[in-house]
Amino acid sequence: MKRISAFSGILLLSGMLATGVSAQERFTAETMWKLGRVSDVQMAPAGGTFIYGITTYDLATNKGNRDIYRLDPNAESPRKLTDFKGSEINAIWRPDGLKIGFLSAESGSMQIWEMGPNGENKTRISNIEGGINGFAWSPDMKHIVYIKDVKTEQDAHDMHPDLPLANALIYDQLMYRHWDNWHDYAYSHIFIAPYTDGSIGEGKDIMPGEPWDSPLMPNGGMEQITFSPDGQKLAYTCKKLKGKEYAVSTNSDIYLYDLVTGKTENLSENNPGYDQDPLFSPDGSKIVWRSMATPGFEADKDRIMLCEFNPKALDGMKKTLEKKNPKTGKTAIMTSQVYTDLSEGFDQSSSNFAFSADGKSLYFISGIHATFQVYRLDLMTKKITQLTQGDHDIQSFATDGKDLIITKMRHDLPTEVFRVKPDGKEEQLTFTNRQILKNVRLATEQKRWITTTDGKKMLVWVILPPDFDPNKKYPALLYCQGGPQSAVSQFFSYRWNFQMMAANGYVVVAPNRRGLPTFGQEWNDQISGDYGGQNMLDYLTAIDSVAAEPWVDENRLGAVGASYGGYSVYWLAGNHNKRFKAFIAHCGIFNFESMYLETEEMFFVNYDYKGAYYDDPRPKSYDFSPHNFVRNWDTPMLVVHGGYDFRIPYTQGMQAFNANQMLGIPSRFLFFPEETHFVLKPQNAVLWQREFFGWLDRYLK
Repeated sequence: MKRISAFSGILLLSGMLATGVSAQERFTAETMWKLGRVSDVQMAPAGGTFIYGITTYDLATNKGNRDIYRLDPNAESPRKLTDFKGSEINAIWRPDGLKIGFLSAESGSMQIWEMGPNGENKTRISNIEGGINGFAWSPDMKHIVYIKDVKTEQDAHDMHPDLPLANALIYDQLMYRHWDNWHDYAYSHIFIAPYTDGSIGEGKDIMPGEPWDSPLMPNGGMEQITFSPDGQKLAYTCKKLKGKEYAVSTNSDIYLYDLVTGKTENLSENNPGYDQDPLFSPDGSKIVWRSMATPGFEADKDRIMLCEFNPKALDGMKKTLEKKNPKTGKTAIMTSQVYTDLSEGFDQSSSNFAFSADGKSLYFISGIHATFQVYRLDLMTKKITQLTQGDHDIQSFATDGKDLIITKMRHDLPTEVFRVKPDGKEEQLTFTNRQILKNVRLATEQKRWITTTDGKKMLVWVILPPDFDPNKKYPALLYCQGGPQSAVSQFFSYRWNFQMMAANGYVVVAPNRRGLPTFGQEWNDQISGDYGGQNMLDYLTAIDSVAAEPWVDENRLGAVGASYGGYSVYWLAGNHNKRFKAFIAHCGIFNFESMYLETEEMFFVNYDYKGAYYDDPRPKSYDFSPHNFVRNWDTPMLVVHGGYDFRIPYTQGMQAFNANQMLGIPSRFLFFPEETHFVLKPQNAVLWQREFFGWLDRYLK
């Protein structure tokens, strides 16, 4: 085996524990579910003060609760603003900064509430039948936009009214289920309602009768809907397709709705891939959104697309674009807008856009080398500057005119809020979990660059157990990432938690193998159609390199992963040449042929498999299906799956478990009937961790 000769250093993961208190406790699943989860930081219009949410969980009741907090400059601690029995979400400042709005189900269904800046005078201001899912004020505060589900199609009881007790779903086309929900004949629609101080008028559906969703399902939110600065226009994201056309396409678009005329215009109809998250410039002359060029490819580079509404102000850049509409085949001449890819030549994806107050710069988040940082783009020169540094994942940011206010996480740090000065110096502002973690022993981490079989450099995180002793020998786990295009960055996971793996005495090897973003689009794109190719060699290179260390017991190696990581485990089980002594596969793909016709977003398998198994010629990628290598399986395996996982249906897990059982290989099937592609309920998550480490301890210790 080849020993690693190059790595960038060892990082001590103890920043959050600099309290002077002796560390004694082990990081456990129970500890993890005590942690508060920080999210959705919103700066006050005047800057300085911000609000945010903290979600906490009660393991005994198996429930979570989210409250809203406010932190003022120089305050010693945050102020808790809400204490309803249920969760409060979507907290935002009214544009004048005099009130805070939020959503709460305190009155039965999710409605809009307002309160004063200090949490005073909480008042429900909406009474919308069925409740709503998100809202925002127009900048002039004359309107509120909200989203709610609207039933536009007939269900079984509409078709058979004389059978009120019948329980059936009837479908005539694709996309009848998505991720974790069966289609319920309703769609998320956008409503605009007049607003006066503390009162909402009747909302107008701007998509009446339309059979599509805005925001995009299942994960889109209010970031996909935005008002123009004058409050007269609304830009929104929508994928206006149905049935098979919807299932095989990623072609969402940016639509511009005029509140005065009621007309809607498609701003991105010439792009066949994803277009999402529109944002107006402060003067309303421009709009940006993130855009993918490749149709059907959900992990393409997210470009920064700029649309300018006033070409005459472009100082020599005025031009007429003549492009063919891929939907109609017709050529359209567009002179009212000019489109520019601001990220051309920038080999990274971009998201979370924010204009500077003067509209001359655009801030955004982008991933580089398995970290996520804040960047600034000068709109005049197109120069892009990286503003933050360090091994961390910045999840969101805001500007207060001079400093950046960011939320970030690391492998050793659940999300907290920081201030970043112009010179790059950071100041931690929130300490949500300091008391919980102050006595917990955390791991150390190595950041290594390993040479792959084709001569490339691959970043690998190596997480070492607390109180690591290089004179001892430890079992090691190869962590296989999902996605497949999802970076092994500095995430703090509440399931695949590297701290917990290390705390249980395992060295964790987490490679950024081929097919992961933040290392350029070529590295990202290589995996499609090549699931069992170079990325699997990358996995083996990573584990072989670390296993050569004197403190790793090469006879006690395991491989674990979920989603594409679960597929990776199944594939390695038939191709690992006796390297591993234990496997754990969660929601993995076992059989490409059955998966092709069982999943829901058909564009995913069409692009990554390069077609259907019944195509002629048959795509080579089906040769990489793990079920083809079952004859080589010989290693104990824990298989995990959720009953509401519609992306990779649980029948894939059943096939893998049954194969193990028929071959007489020690195996266990851990099935969660009410979980999805993810395990989200607290007690289920703790049970998951117990079974996870119980299996590993049985075969690796």
